[in-house]
Amino acid sequence: MTIYQKTALAALLATIFLIFVGAIVRVTGSGLGCPDWPTCWGELIPPTSLEQVDFDRLDIDKFQKRNPEITKETLSAEFNPVHVWIEFINRLVSLPVGLFTLATFLLSFQFLRKRPSVFVASFSALALVLTNAVLGAIVVRSGLKPGVITLHMALAMTLLCVLVYAIYRGGDKRPQINLNGTGSVRVLLIVLFFTCIGEGVMGSQVRELTDELALKFKDIPRDVWHETLEQKRIYLIHRSFSWVILFIGAMTFFKTRKATGDLGQLCLKTVFGIILTQMVLGILMSHVSVHPVVQVLHIGLSSILVVALFWLLIASRSAGIDSPEEIN
Repeated sequence: MTIYQKTALAALLATIFLIFVGAIVRVTGSGLGCPDWPTCWGELIPPTSLEQVDFDRLDIDKFQKRNPEITKETLSAEFNPVHVWIEFINRLVSLPVGLFTLATFLLSFQFLRKRPSVFVASFSALALVLTNAVLGAIVVRSGLKPGVITLHMALAMTLLCVLVYAIYRGGDKRPQINLNGTGSVRVLLIVLFFTCIGEGVMGSQVRELTDELALKFKDIPRDVWHETLEQKRIYLIHRSFSWVILFIGAMTFFKTRKATGDLGQLCLKTVFGIILTQMVLGILMSHVSVHPVVQVLHIGLSSILVVALFWLLIASRSAGIDSPEEIN
């Protein structure tokens, strides 16, 4: 791999790690652990106890524009050092994403003339990171407004795809996958990718519902949350749609058993393995308990699934267009 590809890969891995950490933020209800942005409780390094909070450094008037009922007393009541530091660590983890993406963009100038699509992808990745950083501030200032949270996650998934493309196109030798030489298999792969994206969007909306449950019904055990969720249409559609993905995934895996390239085989097995794992995790949440660890795995694995599927799409497309040396 070239230096450019290694840098873009570092940005990709940092983004996946950030998605896992972000999932921890959501399932622990730490999204407002830091009520302000970019500081946390008015400090660059957040306090560990309420006694350390200097309320004079907080713009209470700005908080009251969001919610007139916010006062120093209500903020004091909401202070939770665990939530504060989980959210603060989430912000720290986002720094490598920005730095590696910026480095990827700077290194992409070498492709400006000979391979402009790589430069455009690198610029797009940087733009997505900056947009999501601004959106992250809006998420905090909006009080975790549901629609904004879903958009925040959607942009993160888009960033993953852009970085995968940049890594793939940024090398002189690119791996290719022959999916049994049939166009129908590639169509299946495309359908699987977009159904997974759709399922991810619905999943983000379901997680907004669980966030609401966590805030409103703190004393209700998580193992009965599914009873409330089953009254929501989006949850029922999300749960049923997973069986469609399993069916399409199984068909795709069956038809691509003879796909060429060890790396391609690894990605195909990873895709089907994650789909099966996601089914098991979904069943656990819908019939046993909406456990925080299960939620984090469910969210995090979806990012790896998107990466593997998108890589398969562009590698199989190149097999029919380019004739690069295959890398096993």
